[in-house]
Amino acid sequence: MQKKLHIKKGDNVFVNAGEYKGKKGRVLEVIKEKNRAIVEGINMIKKHTKPNSKNPNGGIIEKEAAIHVSNLNVVDPSTGTPCRLGRKTGENGKLVRYSKKSGEEIK
Repeated sequence: MQKKLHIKKGDNVFVNAGEYKGKKGRVLEVIKEKNRAIVEGINMIKKHTKPNSKNPNGGIIEKEAAIHVSNLNVVDPSTGTPCRLGRKTGENGKLVRYSKKSGEEIK
C-alpha cells in the first residue's frame, strides 16, 4: 500500500535541502512510486535529444528533473513561509490538509 505524500500537484513548495535550497516553485507532477516530485524551475538538467517531430533539429533541451519529497515543504498560503502539514477531518468527513503553523486549511 502506498503511503500518502504531503505534497500534491499544483502546491507551492519551498526547497529545504540540496543545490536549490531556499528556492520556491510550483509542483508540476508527483511520482508516488519513487517519492519524488517535479518542481517548476528547480533541479534543471540538460537533455540531449535526437531530431523528432516536436524538435526537428534535435539538440540540448533544459528541463526539470525529479526531486525527493523529503527536501520539500509546502508554503503556507497566508504567511508565504514554509510550514509543516497536518491532516484532520473536515466538515464533510473527508481528510483535509492544514498548516501546523497558522492552522489554516490548504486546498
